Amino acid sequence: MAMATACFCSRQFRAALALICIVLVFNTNCAVAARQIMRSNTGQDHIRRNLLDNGLGGIVGNHFNCHIEEKLIRETADSMVSTGLAALGYEYINLDDCWAELDRDSEGNFVPKSSAFPSGIKALADYVHSKGLKLGIYSDAGTLTCSQQMPGSLGHEEQMQKLSLLGYGVDYLKYDNCNSMSISPKERYPVMSKALLNSSRPIFFSLCEWGDEDPATWAASVGNSWRTTGDIADNWDSMTSRADQNDKWASYAGPGGWNDPDMLEVGNGGMTEEEYRAHFSIWALAKAPLLIGCDIRSMDNATLSLLSNKEVIAVNQDKLGAQGKQITSGTDLQVWAGSLSDNRVAVVLWNRGSSKATVTAYWSDIGLKPTTVVEARDLWDHSTDPSVGEKLSADLESHACKMYVLTPK
Repeated sequence: MAMATACFCSRQFRAALALICIVLVFNTNCAVAARQIMRSNTGQDHIRRNLLDNGLGGIVGNHFNCHIEEKLIRETADSMVSTGLAALGYEYINLDDCWAELDRDSEGNFVPKSSAFPSGIKALADYVHSKGLKLGIYSDAGTLTCSQQMPGSLGHEEQMQKLSLLGYGVDYLKYDNCNSMSISPKERYPVMSKALLNSSRPIFFSLCEWGDEDPATWAASVGNSWRTTGDIADNWDSMTSRADQNDKWASYAGPGGWNDPDMLEVGNGGMTEEEYRAHFSIWALAKAPLLIGCDIRSMDNATLSLLSNKEVIAVNQDKLGAQGKQITSGTDLQVWAGSLSDNRVAVVLWNRGSSKATVTAYWSDIGLKPTTVVEARDLWDHSTDPSVGEKLSADLESHACKMYVLTPK
């Protein structure tokens, strides 16, 4: 997950600054200090909770560990604008673990760390809002957060709602799952959900219980997104395994409720550019929150190019909101596909094998009639084949992919 070597010790510590729908994450000593940024799904009204839909964002996390402070967050907000990511819809900047003191005040409220946030969270929210962005915050459905450096919200849900929504003016809540007192997430998470619904302020509610109790089967009435996997790490095996685990729950996702296989590692250095391209393509096809995990203040041009591909982002934000899924099985030569609005189909041809190979998508496998002729738009090469019939093939290097939108003629 980071610029440094990633290690997977997930639940013990997940400190972060978060920007939803593209997450910036950095890993140090198995810790995640994340900043998450997010964009709402174009044209979709939130179902059941009257909150925001799937979006774009970023997390400042693994790289910075618990060393998050207001200057870093302000600079990230500035970079969101200056890099053009904000114009593409990356919208939320969210504080993750370690933003508050370990001890509450005399009334039981959270106390922002004076050393890290001397101006307070409300002033930080005002600054982020002045940039046309939104601010999110982090808490935990337990007695302590995963870092054990600040209190959780178990038993204090209404206080957290009043503090973050009314007092601070935040727009997003990531709700973690450490120190749970062995109480089921099915009991703990709805309590915060009800507290959030008591406020007139819209807030994106992101459940992070790591897929332990199959939240795809019950969380749609509770929150806006739910983690379907354990924490991701910045390496090929971790990324592909998260993609596969998330794929299992494709039929449960839709507008207002999204499967979340964890943040993007694009730009952190643990994978090749082709592997990161596949990572971004599959997350976009799966309608996952695109959470940037690298430091956008210092990312290189290749990373910015990957994260700012408008055509790939458009697949993620398609108004139909149907999660794409793996069509093939039992092979490293994979076809992933999903329906889009206006009878279009998004397709990813992916070579997960160790050598160059040809990957083919047949119309009968991706929901098209065999006689259909399509216009095939290559979303990474930005080229169009005006007339393709029966099947679509590509010669791919190891771990490389191609992504297309097929429009029937």
